[in-house]
Amino acid sequence: MSESPGVIYQHPLAYLLWLEGTALLNGFAGEYDCAFTLARLAEVQALLDAADELGDGVEALPITTQEGYAMWAPFYDERGNALLEIEQPIVREILDGLPAGVALDAACGTGRHTAYLAQLGHRVIGVDSSSEMLAVAQAKVPGGEFHQAELEALPLADESVDLVVCAIALSHVEDIAPVFAEFVRVLRPGGNLVVSDSRGVIGDIGLPLVRVGPDGSYGYMPIYSRLASDYLAAALPLGLTVLRCDEPRRPSPLIGDDGTDLSDGTPSPAHVPGEPPNIWALHPLAIEATNAAWANRPAAIVWHFQLPVG
Repeated sequence: MSESPGVIYQHPLAYLLWLEGTALLNGFAGEYDCAFTLARLAEVQALLDAADELGDGVEALPITTQEGYAMWAPFYDERGNALLEIEQPIVREILDGLPAGVALDAACGTGRHTAYLAQLGHRVIGVDSSSEMLAVAQAKVPGGEFHQAELEALPLADESVDLVVCAIALSHVEDIAPVFAEFVRVLRPGGNLVVSDSRGVIGDIGLPLVRVGPDGSYGYMPIYSRLASDYLAAALPLGLTVLRCDEPRRPSPLIGDDGTDLSDGTPSPAHVPGEPPNIWALHPLAIEATNAAWANRPAAIVWHFQLPVG
């Protein structure tokens, strides 16, 4: 049984030492040579010596997805969200091969998949817990049907949709079994379920999303990262069959020698001591370790399930 989320503490040095430690482990496993390993050990010492310059860590209290996405909605669709850019082509490739029908975009957010489903000829229904995100989705798809609701209690009748899409949302859900049960409840026999989700930085270890509230306090949305087997444990007992599973990887190397984010070619942001650590701002402080630690790690997991007929 998992414990309820509590206060977290994020220190910039802790993340940098994770980069160095993971890079060192890769070297220990034979992926890098002696010079690389010695350079990492020297960099660890330099980081420890400069710990005061990095600033202290920050504490953050858990906030709901409604609170978190209310702050995120205005700029969620801006370029630079590498996770969405990695996930989206695979999801769309799957959707392109499915017949048009009634499609539910569960946790639709700002409607990026909802709009694409409408373009493919589906009658679309969007459900999300955030009214702010729904407002953006409704503006994109004025002909769609939208509801504010939780994934565990979808406001749809049994066997009422041909397709369910749920993208980059289940990592906010502590127990996904009731959510999968809801997906199966609303799916018609023969219907398709397409699920994408973020992957943990290592296995099932995810990074909480810290946001600064209107009052200046720090809050985070808990992240429940999972192993592939966790999704199967929720899906297979419900009769779903697996048609496809992809785990697209992050670009490698992740950051250039000049600190440029190679996913979009933009300079990395500057680290601001005393504020919630932005991992992209910390990467230029340990470029070789960053590229070694993140090399070929999966960014997302994409599933295509189908509910059998009869």
